[in-house]
Amino acid sequence: MQAVRVENLRKRYGDREVLKGINLEIEEGEFYALMGPNGSGKTTLVSIIASVIPPSEGRVEILGKDARMMKKYIGYVPQGNFSSPHLTGRENLTYFARLMGYSKDKAKKIVDELLEKVGLSKEADKKVSKYSGGMRKKLEVATAFMPGIKVLILDEPTTGLDPSARKSFLGMLQEMKEEDTTILLVTHIGSDAEIASRVAFMNDGKIVADGKPEELKRKSGLRYVVNVETAIKSKRIRDAIGKFGEEGLLETENGYRIYCDDAEKASPEIVKILDRIGCKVTRIGIEKPSLEDVFFKLTRKGIGE
Repeated sequence: MQAVRVENLRKRYGDREVLKGINLEIEEGEFYALMGPNGSGKTTLVSIIASVIPPSEGRVEILGKDARMMKKYIGYVPQGNFSSPHLTGRENLTYFARLMGYSKDKAKKIVDELLEKVGLSKEADKKVSKYSGGMRKKLEVATAFMPGIKVLILDEPTTGLDPSARKSFLGMLQEMKEEDTTILLVTHIGSDAEIASRVAFMNDGKIVADGKPEELKRKSGLRYVVNVETAIKSKRIRDAIGKFGEEGLLETENGYRIYCDDAEKASPEIVKILDRIGCKVTRIGIEKPSLEDVFFKLTRKGIGE
C-alpha cells in the first residue's frame, strides 16, 4: 500500500505559485528523501502532506484516505524547535502524551519507551535548555513516534547540528529505517539523503527527478569530479579553471567542483594554471559524484543556493 500519495498538488500565494503540479508516491515502510535548495517548495509540500496548511489544488492521501482525516497517523517535526527549554525531556514528552489523551500511567510507559528509543534515557530529567542541538532534535523526533504513528515527516532535522551530532542523529534514523514506519526526510544535504531508499530532487516548485541514490548518479552520466580547495576564491580563478568544466563548474564553500570528461588528466593541469596565477591550492582530489553533484548536473543550480 502507498503510505503517501500526492496528486497534481499546487499552492499559490497571491500571484506566486510555490508548488506547480506535484505528483508523488511513497510506499508503506519506505525511507524517502526530498532534496532541494532553500526556496524550492519542500517545506510547503510537506506542510500540506501533514495537513498543516491546505493546498490550492490537488489531493493528498495517507494510507489510501484523505490526509486531513489521517492526522493521528502522521508525526511531523518542523524545522524550528518546538520543545519547551524550561521543562525536562521527560516532562516535554509527558505533556505531548497527555495531550493525545493517554492516562498518567500509560503516558509514563510510552515516554519511557520513547526515551529509550531515541537514546535519551540518561538525560531524561535534565532541562531541555541544557541539551545539545542533537539531543533536542532527538527529543522532538520522539514526540512524532507516539503509538499509532505510521508516517514520520522530518523537515531539515540536521540543520545547525555539529558533525558529531549529525552523524548520531542519522544513525538513529538508519535504525528506524528497519521498522515499519514510513519516513519522509526533507534536506538540502546530499549526504543525509544517501541513507534513504529513494530520493526526489525538487527545484522551483517541481520534482525534477526521482529514484534510488545510485540510480540517480548513474543516470546523470557523471563519472568523477575534481574537487579543488583554494586559499581564496575570485572571478579570475573561476575563469582560469572554467575551461576544464565541460559539464559545469560549481563554487563551494571551500573552492570549486569541476565536472570534466577526464578528471585524472585535468587535475595536474588545474594545479599548474592556479600556480601560474598565484593561487594556492590547499587540497585537490578526484571523487565520485555526490547527490549534490547530480542535482547540479540536472538543474545547473547548487543545492545550497
